[in-house]
Amino acid sequence: MDFQQVFGKPPETQAKAPGRVNLLGEHTDYYDCFVLPTAIPQCTTVQLGFSSDGQHHFYSENLNEQVNILDINHTPSGFASYIFGCIEVLQKAGYIIPSLCVYVKSSVPMGSGLSSSAALEVATLRALRQLLNLPIDDVEIAQFAQQAEIQYAGVQCGIMDQMASSLADTEHILFLDTRTLERRVMPLPNNAEILVIDSGVPRTLASSGYNQRRAECEEAARSLGVKALRDITDVNVTKALTQPLQRRAHHVVTENNRVLEVLQGVTSERFGELMNASHASLRDDYEVSVPALDKLVEILQKTEGVFGARLTGAGFGGASVALVRSRQSKGIATHVLEQYNQAGYNGRILVPSLGLSDAA
Repeated sequence: MDFQQVFGKPPETQAKAPGRVNLLGEHTDYYDCFVLPTAIPQCTTVQLGFSSDGQHHFYSENLNEQVNILDINHTPSGFASYIFGCIEVLQKAGYIIPSLCVYVKSSVPMGSGLSSSAALEVATLRALRQLLNLPIDDVEIAQFAQQAEIQYAGVQCGIMDQMASSLADTEHILFLDTRTLERRVMPLPNNAEILVIDSGVPRTLASSGYNQRRAECEEAARSLGVKALRDITDVNVTKALTQPLQRRAHHVVTENNRVLEVLQGVTSERFGELMNASHASLRDDYEVSVPALDKLVEILQKTEGVFGARLTGAGFGGASVALVRSRQSKGIATHVLEQYNQAGYNGRILVPSLGLSDAA
């Protein structure tokens, strides 16, 4: 069904936002650190119209689910919580938001670590900006989106996903300082392109160890007397901590240093080595990988034409990202998936998207 069929009239406006994949700087954005995301081709589209009955009505094409907001004092669950959160944070900021009909369709894979939630939030806020002529810029959209996810979806996320969805493109890497929001657009490494493969193991942020890891690192920062682990550059300082805080802090500090090394300029080969080191750190220090992801990354790292590979996103399932030689990603993906699926898993290629429309 389309907007007309669901709500009985055409939409007033629509907006899109992409998912993202993070190349380096994983699980560090909520410690004020540096990150290197890029946008992916898959997008979320949000269509808006005015509601005539004084209530909000949200419909997801992917889920074939409609949610009617009868009580604005009660946050809905599922996909509706993100849309409702975007509306509420704008109202708290002083903007008047009328009752709306909202139609969502998306080609961003859910549960794969490619930020389908941020794409939904940013697309919703872009559509609201267009519909109501709101004076908010792209950085403010990212900030509102982050607050919507924290306050209404219950995920204590950093700003990276929303900034990437709001500001990044598929041709460049976005270097972002999550403390100051200073950013720089950088080219992909020479003779390289991005390959993303889904492990076939879904994960949900709120029910995973995400919030626990964040609490552990905040405790580590307090123990070390700093505002955030971003303020530590010498990894030896973390040795003063007890376990598991030492391992968590070790990951954050070394990951931050890996991003800063890329900022100085590295070859594709060195970028890949840093990605490999990042995965080992996420697996051993931050403990957010799972056997399926480790197997997928191992196969990628051993495949000719792959500079480096790692899990991407929150972990506990989801996708891997690899930096591979230009124009070789589809052949590499076919080879890797054959080995991975023979090991009993069910992976699939996500980027480059095969015959998938950005507006799907």
